[in-house]
Amino acid sequence: MAADLSLLPPERIERAILLVRGEKVLLDRDLAVLYEVETRALIQAVKRNMRRFPSDFMFQLTQKELEEWRSQFVMSNPASKMGLRRRPYAFTEQGVAMLSSVLHSERAILVNVEIVRAFVRMRRILATHADLARKLDALEKKYDAQFKAVFDAIRQLMAPPPEAKKGKIGFARQD
Repeated sequence: MAADLSLLPPERIERAILLVRGEKVLLDRDLAVLYEVETRALIQAVKRNMRRFPSDFMFQLTQKELEEWRSQFVMSNPASKMGLRRRPYAFTEQGVAMLSSVLHSERAILVNVEIVRAFVRMRRILATHADLARKLDALEKKYDAQFKAVFDAIRQLMAPPPEAKKGKIGFARQD
């Protein structure tokens, strides 16, 4: 079974983790791919065990959240709704951990272990980033204005890139 894990590079899991409502989550369709089950089968197993999935473990995206998620895809086609017939469910780290108790397969157990490890790696990275920001603040207070430009440059490098304004794709008809 260890060979199955080679099919799940950590980057694959980390790319699927989204930030929704301030929570790091995985969508039901991404989890279904990782578990190698149909999305409807995953949701059916969850609905049979709803008491195991309170709102801090799992929630359904609102229509607005779904539209925002879709808008992130350049080639999105609203007419086809990207194959979605319903709003997807989002599972937090705790919800993903609970899935192994309702999906009775060896693959579900192995995949859950890898997903939890991915969440832990992301937490460590965020903690390291916060620690670096605190150390930079301490250095900035310790040294005078001669290093202000250096500290400002470092802060700019640490800041996430600004979102680029997206233009319309295609040709504009001039009437």
